[in-house]
Amino acid sequence: MSTPIMTMQASPDALQEDTDLLTEIAILYYQQSATQEEIARKYKISRPKVSRLLRRAREEGIVEITVKFHPVHSAQLEQRLMDRFNLKRALISLDQPSAQEQRMQVATLVSAYLDANLNDGMVVAVGQGQNVAAVADHPGVVSHRQARFVCAIGGTHRSGDAFNADHICRRLAKKFGGSSETLYAPAYVDNETIQQVFVSHPNISETLNQARKAEFALVGIGDMDENSHMVKLGCFSAREFVEARVNDGIVGDIGGFDFFRMDGQPTDNLMRGRVVGLAMPDLARIPNVIAMASESRKALSILGALRTGVIDVLATSASCAMALLNMSEPAPNEKQITFQQQE
Repeated sequence: MSTPIMTMQASPDALQEDTDLLTEIAILYYQQSATQEEIARKYKISRPKVSRLLRRAREEGIVEITVKFHPVHSAQLEQRLMDRFNLKRALISLDQPSAQEQRMQVATLVSAYLDANLNDGMVVAVGQGQNVAAVADHPGVVSHRQARFVCAIGGTHRSGDAFNADHICRRLAKKFGGSSETLYAPAYVDNETIQQVFVSHPNISETLNQARKAEFALVGIGDMDENSHMVKLGCFSAREFVEARVNDGIVGDIGGFDFFRMDGQPTDNLMRGRVVGLAMPDLARIPNVIAMASESRKALSILGALRTGVIDVLATSASCAMALLNMSEPAPNEKQITFQQQE
């Protein structure tokens, strides 16, 4: 006859005490620079146990370790990205503890880059999204110049006003002392027939032509996560994103204009013909396309976007930069996609 095995579960109070102990030890070691020997004496435990508790604190997420990169290392990353992907510039932000801080750090670099390179009379074609909006909202002081900020894509739902190209253009114009041009159309429509009605309208056609002739384009890089910003706004359904990712191999979009595979090739799928805005061939003719992606989850999407060949300046984080270099070891006879302007 077998002996029954009794299991005991720790009470909530005991679990909380355990977490409190891990937190106290972690604070002493990482913030107050106490040695493991000093902690062992304070809590009357062995030094090896202190080491085990500190390891548990890291494993359970009580402690998060972030490596800060020296500016020299960041400069080396920038040069390696420029060489690998034939970029004019790579703007690499140090890694930050939160998504919001990371986005703002990347926006800081882009804002400074525009301030240094934008001149009177130049035109900037502006996309949509949180990363692009962060440039407009960056509090840093920039020089005023008579530049024009032109919407390169239509508007989205009211809930996404802050990330609309139109609202971003207005804020950029206020920030740089220039003017803005609105594209009076929705960003996405149900089918290509409706799209053609919009893009053939004289006012919309004229605005898009202005965007095509821009000296700069400021766009975000999107991924195909079903929780992405475009899905939350209702531009596309989560099911459409999942099917496009699984069935068509789509890994992301540039500016919400065009979707692409990992090799940078655009795809013919149910999403095409629904965008009222520029397309990849249009971006290819703009001499300074600045693409932004601050989120670490977008590394695969950034890689696909770089392989389209339309990006001139990439702004991202140090961790994304290293992931891109690790994932993109040059393959024999690797070719880059080149888009031609459609007449």
